Amino acid sequence: MKERRAPGPVRSQAADVLARLLRLRNPRNIEGMARYGIRPSNPLGISVKTLRSMAREIGRDHQLALRLWISGYHEARILASIIDEPKKATEQQLEEWAAAFDSWDLCDQSCANLFERTPLATRKAVEWSKRSEEFVKRAGFTLIARLAVSDKSAPDTLFLRFFPMIRRGARDERNYVVKAVNWALRQIGKRNLILHGAAIETANKLLAGRRSSERWVATDALRELQKPAVMARLREREKRAQSLKRKKTARLTAPSV
Repeated sequence: MKERRAPGPVRSQAADVLARLLRLRNPRNIEGMARYGIRPSNPLGISVKTLRSMAREIGRDHQLALRLWISGYHEARILASIIDEPKKATEQQLEEWAAAFDSWDLCDQSCANLFERTPLATRKAVEWSKRSEEFVKRAGFTLIARLAVSDKSAPDTLFLRFFPMIRRGARDERNYVVKAVNWALRQIGKRNLILHGAAIETANKLLAGRRSSERWVATDALRELQKPAVMARLREREKRAQSLKRKKTARLTAPSV
């Protein structure tokens, strides 16, 4: 996405973007969103694909993102999460946006487009996983899942910290929370063989839980993590990692000429 170089007055630009969004309003799509459990306030029924296309035209713009968010329109808020500048997002902003989540897609889009890219991502994952509000708590586990996928350099110790949180979160029987807990467990378990083993162990402990939500998280996670294709990918990944490690060691220990 291009960096915005010469923005006009932010208020005027926000009005133009909102006017464009309102022209794209699609009542049929709003009905379709409801069938997928997306029932936010002020929906417009605009696809994420269309919003991403608009974002490429607009470029990164923190102030415009703030303006779009306060409009209250569902798709304007998703667009705001796409165009915002992660380095300029403040903790207060993240807290205010998370508190305003009223659908799983706004939660997940905000986490994937913006929150996980900020320096606050790990801390908010820990903090929000303990919160009581349904979509704030979901955001905590969504961030864990996203970090497991995107943060390639993070050490295993970071993700091992998350397993006790996953076990606690699995006791929450609210649908949108427990699905994010399950997502986090599966994504951590697919990082490497060490974390895979720890994820299997966590799932087996959850199988013995008293709540149906714990057993569902475990059963669904085990179904994916124990697939032969998943195991094959992890073994191949481990093989490549060991090969690179040996080559690096050989370079470091080779005698100088």
